[in-house]
Amino acid sequence: MIEEKRVPKPRVQNIIMENRQKLSVSGVIDVESFNDECVVADTELGILVIKGIDLRINKLDIDSSELGIEGDIISLEYSDKEGARNRGGGFFARIFR
Repeated sequence: MIEEKRVPKPRVQNIIMENRQKLSVSGVIDVESFNDECVVADTELGILVIKGIDLRINKLDIDSSELGIEGDIISLEYSDKEGARNRGGGFFARIFR
């Protein structure tokens, strides 16, 4: 019997911000919640909280793990809480069940 070894997928994330008005994030697993002042995204490296004014999600592609946001971006903050990944899905997972 040949035993298969699973190689862990590398955790990769890129964040590109243009003039505090446009944000591109890769490595996005899910979007937990969003409104015009806050976007909470579950990423490969933990929960990412984006705060700002008049925030809009202009791109969300879970298949390619990409998120695009426009608006006046004030802050980006990571949380190492793993609980969101273990709850069984975020906002869009609950909508599209």
